[in-house]
Amino acid sequence: MKKRILSLLGAAVLSISLLAGCARETDEKAADAESTPSEETEQKKLAEVTLNEVAHSIFYAPMYAAIEEGYFEEEGIDLTLVCGFGADKTMTAVISGEADIGFMGSEASIYTYAEGATDHVVNFAQLTQRAGNFLVAREEMPDFTWEDLKGHLVLGGRKGGMPEMVFEYILKKNGIDPETDLEINQNIDFGSTAAAFSEGQGDFTVEFEPGATTLESEGKGYVVASLGEDSGYVPYTAFSAKQSYIDENPDVIQGFTNALQKGMDYVQDHTPEEIAAVIEPQFPETDLETITTIVTRYYDQDTWKSNLIFEESSFDLLQDILESAGELEERVPYDDLVTTKFAAAAAQ
Repeated sequence: MKKRILSLLGAAVLSISLLAGCARETDEKAADAESTPSEETEQKKLAEVTLNEVAHSIFYAPMYAAIEEGYFEEEGIDLTLVCGFGADKTMTAVISGEADIGFMGSEASIYTYAEGATDHVVNFAQLTQRAGNFLVAREEMPDFTWEDLKGHLVLGGRKGGMPEMVFEYILKKNGIDPETDLEINQNIDFGSTAAAFSEGQGDFTVEFEPGATTLESEGKGYVVASLGEDSGYVPYTAFSAKQSYIDENPDVIQGFTNALQKGMDYVQDHTPEEIAAVIEPQFPETDLETITTIVTRYYDQDTWKSNLIFEESSFDLLQDILESAGELEERVPYDDLVTTKFAAAAAQ
């Protein structure tokens, strides 16, 4: 993978020369007003877009690189980022119109479609291709195998959510029955499992970052397995919007996707240290060393796709996982829930 440093072009400073004759000065100003929009006019041309993300995590580094590098503004978008704290809340925001675009596990779009949503949500860009959570134990276990979970209590995720379903998918791949071979606590709120684990609950916990690294730095837990590595390539998170919004705002969706692709290119072409430095403003409560550690962990396991195309094979795998978890009674059509035209255009 090539590693190169891209430089940003500074914004050009427009200057208007004073002209001697009043008549000529008036003519020049009129011509200038026609040919060069003012900064205020340029700002009005930006499309206002509200993006609701399922969580604010270093796992989504390409998106934050796109924000910090100004790629959305370059594509004519004034982006407002809101955290939904859960796929169900993010989906609700999109369906209600509170958010224009949602960023979450695409299983949420399958659920709403299966429930008969008339203006259903369509996935137009896939960001991550591996799970972003890790299994944390109370002790170091250099020879850990999934068999070691038998008979133990694990702090898991919400039933029907991607973290929990991928976890159970891995267990089944390793011949472990999630119902009988271990106990999984699914009653702890999203984002609170690390605190519960540090207070003594559970023998293992399934954690996103920075929870996993924080437990390690505090000496209260040790990462023993990566769900991203052990589950294989999984369409973990994607960007989606209601079909009506996509139909009415194709240029906005294309610009949004173009900006994301620039963020994907950034993480492909830079080192973990460089990626961490550029997204650091997004995580003011986390020191740069910790951000770098987390980025490196995701970087090394090939977390991020090189493009945003949500392929049909990935969608089929997602439905396999949903069926395995008992969350899908009937398969839904790929062509109804995924469009690749925006991602394909951005990748060119």
